[in-house]
Amino acid sequence: MKTDISNKTVVLCVSGGIAAYKSVELLRLLKKQGADVRVIMTQNATDFVGPLTFQALSGQTVCTSLFEGNDASIKHIEWAQEADAVVIAPATANVIGKYANGIADDALSTFMLAVTSPIILCPSMNTNMYQSKPFRRNLETLRTDGCFIVEPEAGELACGTSGPGRLPDPPDILDRILCCLTPKDLKGRQVLVSAGPTREHIDPVRFISNPSSGKMGYAIARAAEHRGGEVVLVSGPTMLPDPLNIEVIRITSAEEMAIAVFERMPTSDIIIKTAAVSDYRPKEQATQKIKKGEDEKVLGLQKNQDILKELGRRKKNQFLVGFAAETEALEKHAGQKLVAKNLDIIAGNIVTRPDSGFGTDTNQVTLFYRDGTKEPLSVMEKDAVAHVLLDRVVERVCADK
Repeated sequence: MKTDISNKTVVLCVSGGIAAYKSVELLRLLKKQGADVRVIMTQNATDFVGPLTFQALSGQTVCTSLFEGNDASIKHIEWAQEADAVVIAPATANVIGKYANGIADDALSTFMLAVTSPIILCPSMNTNMYQSKPFRRNLETLRTDGCFIVEPEAGELACGTSGPGRLPDPPDILDRILCCLTPKDLKGRQVLVSAGPTREHIDPVRFISNPSSGKMGYAIARAAEHRGGEVVLVSGPTMLPDPLNIEVIRITSAEEMAIAVFERMPTSDIIIKTAAVSDYRPKEQATQKIKKGEDEKVLGLQKNQDILKELGRRKKNQFLVGFAAETEALEKHAGQKLVAKNLDIIAGNIVTRPDSGFGTDTNQVTLFYRDGTKEPLSVMEKDAVAHVLLDRVVERVCADK
C-alpha cells in the first residue's frame, strides 16, 4: 500500500518568505512522484521567485490573483474542490494569521477557506516571530482545526538570527506530504524495527562487520510511521539520517542491539528485524591498536547471541518478522530460519544480485509465511518492498483478532 500520488492533485501555495526558493525544489519532487501540481502564489511571493519558474515546472498557469484571466473568479473554488492535498510552503506568519482567523483578501487566503482536503502547513519566519504569542496562538488554532504542521528546523536564518524558523528541506516536506496522504492502518500499533550492521571491535580502529547500509530497515520504519505506527528504530552504524517522527536508538555491537531490542520487546506489537547482526565477536578486544608483527595472526572468535531466535522464544502476542540475506538455496535456508526462530514471516533475498544486495536502492525478496506458503516479489524500490511487507503484516495481524 505504498502511497501513490501519481493520480493525486496537490496544490502548492507559496507565500512571501525568503524560503520561497525551496518551494521550486518541492514542486520538482512532487512532479517526480507523478503528482498533478497546481501553484498559487501571494503577490509578495512573486518578489522572491517569479511565477514563470513555477509555471515551467508545473506545466500549468500559476494563480496569483483573483482577477486574472476569464475564469479567475472561480478558479480558486475549482482548485479547492479538486485538490487531494494542499501544502503551504513557506507559510508566513501573515498567511497563517489570515487562515486562522478566516480572512480572505487575496487568491491564496480565499482559496484556503474553500479547501476540504488535508492541509499541510510549513511555517517559516524569523525566530522571534515564530515564538511570539500571537503566532503560536494562531498556529495552535489551525492544529486544533486538523491542519498537519511541519515544524520548522532550528539554525541560522537569513535575517541573521539563530533558532527555530527555517523551512525544512524539500525531501522532508515531501515525506510529510506522503505521510499525510497514507491511510493509517497501523494506528495504535507499536512497531519495533532493527536495521543496519553491527560492529565487533578487534581493537579501537578495527572491527568485524558487513556491508549492510540499513536502507531496507529504514524504509520499513518510515513506511510504518507513515501508516500511523508508533515506531522505534534500533540502528547499527549507518550513513542514513534519522527518519522523521521516529525514535532512533543508535548502537554499535550485537550485544548493544540485543539489550535495546529486548528492552523494547514487551511494549511492541510488531517486530521487524532487518539488521545484519554479526554472528561472532572477538574473544578478546585490545585496548590499544594492535601493531603489525608476525606474518600470521589467529583471531579467536566467540558466538554472539542469536537475537532473532531469542525474540521468537520470548514472543507472546507479538507479530515477528525476520530477514534472510542468502547467497544460495534461498528457499531452503529461509524456510529453516522461519521454523527454527518461530517467525510469522521471513523475507529472503539473494544478496549477490546487483539489484538486491547490500547498499542497493532496490530489492527482490520472497516472503515465506508461517503456513508454508511463499510469495515472490518482483524487483522494486525498497520503499515499495516495505509497504508490501507491511500490507501482509496488517492482513495477518487483523486476521488474528
